Amino acid sequence: MSVNKQIKKVTTNTLLRLKVNGEKISMITAYDFSFAKLFDAAGIDVILVGDSASNVMAGHESTLPITLDQMIYHAASVIRGTERALVVVDLPFGSYQSNSDVALASAIRIMKETGAHALKLEGGEEVVESIKRIVRAGIPVMGHLGLTPQSIHKFGTYVVRAKEEAEANKLRSDALILQEAGCFAVVLEKIPAALAKEVTESLVMPTIGIGAGMHCGGQVLVMHDLLGINTEFKPRFLRNYLNMAEQVTGAVKQYIADVKNNDFPNESEQY
Repeated sequence: MSVNKQIKKVTTNTLLRLKVNGEKISMITAYDFSFAKLFDAAGIDVILVGDSASNVMAGHESTLPITLDQMIYHAASVIRGTERALVVVDLPFGSYQSNSDVALASAIRIMKETGAHALKLEGGEEVVESIKRIVRAGIPVMGHLGLTPQSIHKFGTYVVRAKEEAEANKLRSDALILQEAGCFAVVLEKIPAALAKEVTESLVMPTIGIGAGMHCGGQVLVMHDLLGINTEFKPRFLRNYLNMAEQVTGAVKQYIADVKNNDFPNESEQY
C-alpha cells in the first residue's frame, strides 16, 4: 500500500519514509487560505509558501522585493487552510544572508507567528552557518540549490545552472554540506537531469525537483503555472494541468453579460 494513503499528517520524517519506500513527494506552492485548503484536501504532501509570491501575488519581476512581514502574512493564511500537508515557508531575500544571528531571528519569527512546520532557504556552503543555527534551535530546514532566484542579479539570467563541470562540482559538494548541516530535504532547480539523478542517489535526504528531471525524490511547481493562471511563463519543465486563465475570463465575461442584460439576478436569486 502507498505510504501516502496511510498518512494523516505529513512531517519531515514522512518525506524520508517516502524516499525509502520509493514513493515520490508531491509539492505545490500556495499563498492563501482558500487554495491551501483545496490542495490539502486533494492530498498534496508539501505546501511551499514560496517567495514566488513576490512575482505571482504582487507582480514584481523577481523574488527580491518581498519582505519577512509579507511572507509571515501569506504563511499564516496557508496554515489556517491546512490540516494534513507539511507547510514549508521561504525565508525571503535579506532575512538570512547577512549573518546567522539575523537568520535565526527571522526563522523564529516565522515559526512563532505563522505556525509553519519548516523553512526553506537558498544556497550552499555560503549559508551553512545559518542553517546549523536554525536547525540547532529545533527548526527543520529545506535547502535549495541550482537556480536560486534570489541570486538572479548574480546569475543575470534564469537559464539552466550547473551545466559546466565547476558549477556541477560545487552543487554536488553543497548538497552534501546541506545534508551534514541537518537539512531534511533539498530543492534542485533547473539543473541537468543527469546531475540531479546523481545528487539524488548520493543523498540520504530526499531531493525535490523543479526543472531537474524525473529522477528527483519529488517535484514542485508554482500553483499559478500548474493551474494555467499565469499564461506568459512557458518553460520546458512546466506541465499545465488546467487553463484557469481562459476559464476564469470566460466566467467573468458571462457574469458581465448577465448583469448588463438584467439576467442576473433572476427571480429565484432574490429575497
